[in-house]
Amino acid sequence: MKQNNMLAMILAGGRGTRLHELTKKVAKPAVSYGGKYRIIDFPLSNCANSGIDNVGVLTQYESIQLNSYVAAGGRWGLDAKNSGVYVLAPREKADVDLDVYRGTADAISQNIDFIDSFDPEYVLILSGDHIYKMNYAKMLAAHKEQNADATIAVIEVPMREASRFGIMNTDETGKIVEFEEKPEHPKSNLASMGIYIFTWKPLRKLLTADMKNPDSHHDFGKDIIPVMLSENKTLYAYKFKGYWKDVGTIDSLWEANMDLLDKNNPLDLSDSSWKIYTEDSDSLPHYIGPNAEIKRAFITQGCIIDGTVENSVLFTDTKIGTGAKVIDSVIMPGAVVEEGAVVQRAIVADGIHIGKNAKVGSADSEHIELVAKRVKGEE
Repeated sequence: MKQNNMLAMILAGGRGTRLHELTKKVAKPAVSYGGKYRIIDFPLSNCANSGIDNVGVLTQYESIQLNSYVAAGGRWGLDAKNSGVYVLAPREKADVDLDVYRGTADAISQNIDFIDSFDPEYVLILSGDHIYKMNYAKMLAAHKEQNADATIAVIEVPMREASRFGIMNTDETGKIVEFEEKPEHPKSNLASMGIYIFTWKPLRKLLTADMKNPDSHHDFGKDIIPVMLSENKTLYAYKFKGYWKDVGTIDSLWEANMDLLDKNNPLDLSDSSWKIYTEDSDSLPHYIGPNAEIKRAFITQGCIIDGTVENSVLFTDTKIGTGAKVIDSVIMPGAVVEEGAVVQRAIVADGIHIGKNAKVGSADSEHIELVAKRVKGEE
């Protein structure tokens, strides 16, 4: 069912500093994942599958590649008549020194005119850097049924980890009565997923007032939601049950790739009823050489393998030489692991060469090693 009365806005301007060199030249939502995807494919595909025709993508840091990527709305079926993906950059404001968004709410505030041009009844606001599959139409149905001013998607996290998240405390009906940002002693384990549906007109008034408040952080979690609660607005939690991953660190990005190797992984990228759309590749089919040994691996188009690959994810056009070993690792597009090299518990960045008989990573390491520079091997 088409959701013509709801516009989606994807916040895709995150700097992604904890991904180190992977986000040195590209925005975090443009980082590669799962053999052939980019992180932003997931919220965009969710929008397309949920019947949302128009999506604004708000970019900021290192946005050139991301802008050109998302502007091709046809990848997600969002380039037909009366539909589209719109790339939106921050505009310079007289009271702001830098041409950047000051916070998540400011990102929406700066684009009020764009939103108004669609005259939506509801606005869906998403983070562009999470991996999950979700039907936003069902969330909108819940929002309408509860006559809510805001509906916030939440996921249950282990209580020991709740202090890392924004926590929603609810009554027995699911109505939000309190919001706590990374509480030291959390009262519940309902963590905000950074997915919001707002009824547009009340939100517009709040955003307009927030823009004029010099003491505001201009942030949904720190400002808008607390103000709504203080004004007794109707906010409900929408419980999500399924796979959701915030891939904000090297370890979590590696974990998300490794999760794909679990046959019971609930993300299930092979599900034809909820496809994750991405850029088409013109690479040749992958080639498995006579010396290759492969156990439990994700292998994508253009890969040439003549070594050992175990429990690993290989992206487009990677090459694994004779006698090389890739174990518990993620090899990103165009990377080369030369003859006799060993890669273990590592992420090898796009286009990186691991030289002959070189070794990177360790089976015993606590954290995943990111290899973002060429590793020389034997001459």
